[in-house]
Amino acid sequence: MRRSVLVLLVAASLLAAQRPGRPRAERLDSNVAYQRDRSTGELRTASPTNPTERTAPESARIRAQVGLVLVTTNVLAPDGSPVEGLGAHQFRVYEDGVEQRIEHFDAAGTPARIVLLLDISPSIYRELSAVRRAARTLVAHLAVHDEVALVAFSAETWLLLPFTTDRKQLAQAIDALELARGPAARRGSHIYEAVYLATAALFGDSSATGRRTMVLLTDGQDNHLGLSWNPDSAAPRSTAHDHLTFEDVCRRLTSSGVELQVISVLPRPRALTPEWFAARRASSLISAETRNAGIPHYTAYLAELVRRVGGQLHFLAEAATLADVYRQIADSLRTQYTLGYYPAAGLQKPGWRTIRVEVRDHPEARLTHRAGYYVPAHP
Repeated sequence: MRRSVLVLLVAASLLAAQRPGRPRAERLDSNVAYQRDRSTGELRTASPTNPTERTAPESARIRAQVGLVLVTTNVLAPDGSPVEGLGAHQFRVYEDGVEQRIEHFDAAGTPARIVLLLDISPSIYRELSAVRRAARTLVAHLAVHDEVALVAFSAETWLLLPFTTDRKQLAQAIDALELARGPAARRGSHIYEAVYLATAALFGDSSATGRRTMVLLTDGQDNHLGLSWNPDSAAPRSTAHDHLTFEDVCRRLTSSGVELQVISVLPRPRALTPEWFAARRASSLISAETRNAGIPHYTAYLAELVRRVGGQLHFLAEAATLADVYRQIADSLRTQYTLGYYPAAGLQKPGWRTIRVEVRDHPEARLTHRAGYYVPAHP
């Protein structure tokens, strides 16, 4: 009873903190139930109050989004500096080893849609003042036309502000993180569910073709999905398994074309160097090799998510401040290339497709992009 009253008081405080007419804070996990299609294995979402009433099936909505496959790519010189000024003719894109025709090209010219997803669980909450300052730093370094949304989570997931270019409104939402103490007080950290729910809620528009980025700040210690070194813990146990899994999160992100920038507040494991990570981009990191290298399984899952979805994994301890990490991410967003193609193989066959990008005239360059994407089965 005390916990329920506390959550209600926090929700009321969040609403009161906003001006009349402003978007209201919304708890994303309070009106969602999961159900897996028994014939296809695809996960669907529905209202728990009336699970029989759904909009278009989740897989149908995702399929519409992957007609044009967008691949966000950063090209880095050996010293880590961005390689700018490249043209579409200098890139090659391959899906499952077959070269694709580039139909869309953008050199960070179109606005980006960026979700700030902030862990406010008890292990992180004591650093909330630094998190708030750093979030302001990231926003200050973004292009004025970039849209930003704010989501906070612990054992619950709160949408504090949908996409906006209004920096004053965003500053108010960042300040409202202080009022999110109630959700943080409920012990637990549902990291991957927050990623899934934020993606579904904010990147569900299939008509949007611009750059999509999620910036996740967390320690990686999810206590909701039951992840372990056993790879089976990341996948549905059967088509009768209605719970969210790590595999579902990967499918949702890649099908929605979302790049992930992860900031771990824990120290970087000694073995997990950028070179080690780059050399293993083609295979799962949930392996005996990773375990024997002394990398904690919760950090390995963050790295695996970045490997599959695309983006970068940052470690706060390597930067002077969290604001410095956010500044690096903002700089990365300003130097991105977005390549788009319609799959030559079509979308009739469901499952995972691999992606490889090459750039001409820069043999020493290092490229970062997502490893593939998922095509859902028909419901």
